[in-house]
Amino acid sequence: MPRRLAAYIAGLAAVSAVALAATSLVVPIDPRIRLGVFSDPAVDSLAGVLYWMVVTLVASALPVRMLRGSLVTTSIAPLVVVMYLGGPTAAAWVGLIGTFELRELRGRIPWYGTLVNHCAIVLPAIAGGFVASALLDEPREPLMTLLITLAAAAAYFALNALLASVTLALRSGQEVARVLLSDASEYFLTFLALAPLAWLVAEVYVMPGVGWWAVLLVVLPVYVIRLAMDRLVAMREMFTQTVASLAQAVDARDHFTSGHSRRVQEIAVEIGNVLRISDAELQALEWGGLLHDIGKIGVRDAVLLKADRLTKEERAQMNAHPVIGANIIAPVKGLAPELPIIRHHHEWFNGSGYPDRLIGEEIPRLARILHVADAFEAMTAARPYRMTPLTTEQAIAELRRFAGIQFDPVLVDAFVRTKYATGARDPGREPPVRVIPTIGQAAGRMAASGSPAPGSSPIDAS
Repeated sequence: MPRRLAAYIAGLAAVSAVALAATSLVVPIDPRIRLGVFSDPAVDSLAGVLYWMVVTLVASALPVRMLRGSLVTTSIAPLVVVMYLGGPTAAAWVGLIGTFELRELRGRIPWYGTLVNHCAIVLPAIAGGFVASALLDEPREPLMTLLITLAAAAAYFALNALLASVTLALRSGQEVARVLLSDASEYFLTFLALAPLAWLVAEVYVMPGVGWWAVLLVVLPVYVIRLAMDRLVAMREMFTQTVASLAQAVDARDHFTSGHSRRVQEIAVEIGNVLRISDAELQALEWGGLLHDIGKIGVRDAVLLKADRLTKEERAQMNAHPVIGANIIAPVKGLAPELPIIRHHHEWFNGSGYPDRLIGEEIPRLARILHVADAFEAMTAARPYRMTPLTTEQAIAELRRFAGIQFDPVLVDAFVRTKYATGARDPGREPPVRVIPTIGQAAGRMAASGSPAPGSSPIDAS
């Protein structure tokens, strides 16, 4: 475990323990959480806490893993109810005990993982409970209690999302802000769905003559929300897997390019991280990187696998693959952001690329990023026309030599700051053999005349 992560977990556990003890000693459980079964108020309040603990355990059993690794469960709804009804002390204990998952009970998560998971719930539950208690100090109208419930839920969501994102960032080496924002939309949708429902459940619970049994009627809607969350994530994962399979189908035509699209994707995303582009743009780079060569499906094997120089006609066929790829993907509305990447990833910064001879800033930025990643991957891998890969240093020298001609200089500088350029990370394969190429080994495919065709150069990635 990284030292920073270990120190964070230890600090979080200590703060959570102190907060739980202090809250339990100072703040009594709000009597509104009483179950209405026992005559002794203290016993009935404890029974109410235990009841909501069981409800929360049921809701916590099956969490949904979001796209960037964060977990969301419908246990948020009963937790917000407890904040509303029982205050911070009740919310803290329900959050501590009632949020155990099946994975934790079966020992599939290490003890420190379970510890940090529950600490990241206890503190937000206390915060939300204090918000609810402070604002519900006297009877209020239903609209006001709804707003107060939303405020308590917002406090819980914000602190819980922050703590979970810090944990995931320290574990994975990502930036906290990026992890937090990557799942922000899913967290927000969960908030919109579950917070008002929690308020309704709490109101039903305290209605005279209704009580705890009526809450069970809300179990089905909560389960439907959980199922919808799971289906949404599953559909997006399936879409990503389908895109990856399409890329593998293209790469499989030539064993020299096996895994090329995935490696280009990794490098392009790393450049995007250095540039701090938005999460939507990163996703476009991920899928665009996988699909950038999909148009090679329409290129004949005799041309695609040719080890010798291409004729003028063959070069024209090869240069058509960005347009073919864009035409293949165009009907898929969900891939609209990737279309400019696929069509324009062979445009040159000086306007001599293909297919549309765009120049400079006319070329979509994501396509310019992918062009750099594509060229670096091609140079550091074996090809039929260049069996000896370039070293990282040699490839960077080529990128710099063609900066302002073939590549955007700003993006070349951004690539140099990535882990792939520094050698700290290799894109999905063992580092290339470090040999000094003889004259001509660094040369790419040339037209029959021997001079570079438009869009072709010593570092052409086609």
